[in-house]
Amino acid sequence: MNSVLAACSPAPRTANPIRVMVVDDAIIVRSLLARWVDAEPDMQIIASLRTGREAVTRLEQCDPDVVVLDIDMPELDGISALPLLLQKKRDLVVIMVSTLTRRSAEISLRALALGAKDYIPKPETTREAMTSVAFRRELIEKIRTLGRNRLSPRAYARPTPEPAPHGKPVALRMRKSPSHEAAPLHLRPFSALAPRVLLIGSSTGGPQALTALIEKLPAAVDRAPVLITQHMPPMFTTVLAEHLSRAGGRGAHEAEEGEPVLAGGIYVAPGGRHMRVVRDHNGVRILLGDDPPINFCKPAVDALFTSAVPVWGSATLALVLTGMGADGTRGATDIVAAGGSVIAQDEATSVVWGMPRSVAQAGLCSAVLPLDQIASKIIRLYSGVRS
Repeated sequence: MNSVLAACSPAPRTANPIRVMVVDDAIIVRSLLARWVDAEPDMQIIASLRTGREAVTRLEQCDPDVVVLDIDMPELDGISALPLLLQKKRDLVVIMVSTLTRRSAEISLRALALGAKDYIPKPETTREAMTSVAFRRELIEKIRTLGRNRLSPRAYARPTPEPAPHGKPVALRMRKSPSHEAAPLHLRPFSALAPRVLLIGSSTGGPQALTALIEKLPAAVDRAPVLITQHMPPMFTTVLAEHLSRAGGRGAHEAEEGEPVLAGGIYVAPGGRHMRVVRDHNGVRILLGDDPPINFCKPAVDALFTSAVPVWGSATLALVLTGMGADGTRGATDIVAAGGSVIAQDEATSVVWGMPRSVAQAGLCSAVLPLDQIASKIIRLYSGVRS
């Protein structure tokens, strides 16, 4: 496929594939992305376009499920085209594509606030893009996960009851849907200790969820530190920390090697580095690691969660927010084994119910809650209220 598809593609070659529109002014890049997508049996390229203006004009004709939208384009750039696309098709999945620059990071976060489902940073050069296995894997994974979410009905969980007395777990049963059999989610009792730290792991949909949460947590932040691992590349985490700092009225910042972890601080794992904690004679400190990715992620939630166990033990409270994959489940297992507690965001309010689903179905959660109920629950736990 070379330049622009003048019209929509003919009938799909497989049953109900994810229909994808690629929009990028660089012919080599959009041809590359189109080729990768069309190589997947469950996806189909239905348009490959050069500008945001063309995407808006052809949207209704081509009727894509997913649009991969570059930020910098002539005539109409990605951030300007985004609201016009969503105005025409409210449930459209838009994935922004941007370079690793501060400007692109700021625009990408703005796009998420405007309704884009996710973003993907592309390598700096065309040659790097053509040879990057990680870039191709991430692109295809996001298209597949977000596209399937749009095409398949969700199995929403009912409101979560609290654990039964005397430490007996209770079961939360999910509703049946064409894509999910009913399966009980067993909830555990919360730790008897009030939390001394809040650990948060998030991925797809995380920036929006984190902003909404931090806005409501100032009282809890004053009592204990908050450490956040959001799957993001370098520069993006810098901008995210600044946004969270403004949202919460507290000093959220990218964590630095060796700095003390103190109540009132919000520490964001820097992109491309694993964030861990350690306790020594000087108190609790941040450790940043350049070791290999965990669960294909760097930073990884598992790295943070597991490192917190010897530091805070049963006073550890972990929160798993929206995101694809299962990062955080191994670390949550360690936290629960040490007597700590885990809360997961529910499916109905998650952009992707992957990470929270994994910890919930593993029986590691003490609650599975809508996003707008999580802050109040955390504040009650910090006050010693377990119900």
